[in-house]
Amino acid sequence: MTDLRELYQATILDHNKKPRNFRVPEGANREAVGHNPLCGDKVSVHVQLSDGVVEDVGFQGTGCAISTASASLMTQAVKGRPVEEVLALFDAFHGLVAGDPEKARSKDVGKLTVFAGVRDYPVRVKCATLAWHTLRSAVLGQGKTVKTE
Repeated sequence: MTDLRELYQATILDHNKKPRNFRVPEGANREAVGHNPLCGDKVSVHVQLSDGVVEDVGFQGTGCAISTASASLMTQAVKGRPVEEVLALFDAFHGLVAGDPEKARSKDVGKLTVFAGVRDYPVRVKCATLAWHTLRSAVLGQGKTVKTE
């Protein structure tokens, strides 16, 4: 179990140091901004949506290691997926980190499992889910500022 936690920590630290898709995709046609006033995390998510599919996605912003790593892994997980799958993955990820095993089991979360331990630290759940709430707002075309307070 200790080895698994160390692997999870290493994955989070790697995505924090070298975030994937930390950019605005050239063809982005949807975006939203997210802010966690409790810890200061800020993120903007930019999506290229075409025929109901997330063709490309990127993010920019500042935040803690969990927030940045979550956004990085999120972009990898949703790229190329239909919006319905993205929203189902949102629910599953939220269930994983918020401690709702029924929702977490409803969809394979793959590499996102590295955030399972976040549920033991309720204050950090908002860090892990900020980019996801922001992505949800972007793909649904709400374009509003999302706050996780």
